[in-house]
Amino acid sequence: MSNVTNVEHPFEPIYDKNSTILILGTIPSVKSRKTGFYYAHGGNAFWRIIAYICDYPVPDTVDAKKKLLLDNHIAIWDVCKNCDIEGSKDSGIKNEIPADIPGLLKKTSIQKIYANGQTAAKQYKKFVQQQTGIDIIPLASSSGAYNHKKSGEKITEQDKKKIWKETIELI
Repeated sequence: MSNVTNVEHPFEPIYDKNSTILILGTIPSVKSRKTGFYYAHGGNAFWRIIAYICDYPVPDTVDAKKKLLLDNHIAIWDVCKNCDIEGSKDSGIKNEIPADIPGLLKKTSIQKIYANGQTAAKQYKKFVQQQTGIDIIPLASSSGAYNHKKSGEKITEQDKKKIWKETIELI
C-alpha cells in the first residue's frame, strides 16, 4: 500500500538581488516540511557541504544558514511547486508543477544553476530550461539516501564535498 501525498511547496526560496548562483532541489523532505526550512534532515549533508565550499562554520540556525547563503551569493529553491510524492523519495515524484524559476531569475543576478541530484536536474530540463535558456549543472545529491555512484561504488560525504567544491563556481 503506497502512502503518496500531494505536497505544496511550504516555503519561499532563499535569495537576494545579489544572488549569482542557484542550487535547486526537488521538493522539501518530510523532515524539512515539518521544521519549515530546507535540508533539515541530519542525514542530508547540504549545510555541511555548503559550509565546506564557502569555508564557513557549519550553520546551526535558520538565520545562520540564510547568512551563509546570502554572504556567498547563493540562492536555493526547488524545482517543484507541487507534486505527488511518497515520503521523501525523489524517485517517486509524479504530477509535478514547476516553481516559477524564471520569475526568481528576474529578481536576482543568477548566472549559474546547479541541481542537487539527478532528479532535480531532470525536472529542470523537462519543465523549466526552455523558459530560462540556462543549462543546469548536476551535482551529487546531498541526501544520505543517495550514497552510491552509477558504478555502484559508495560515495562518501567527503566525496560529495570535493565534487561540489570542484564544480560550483562561487561568483
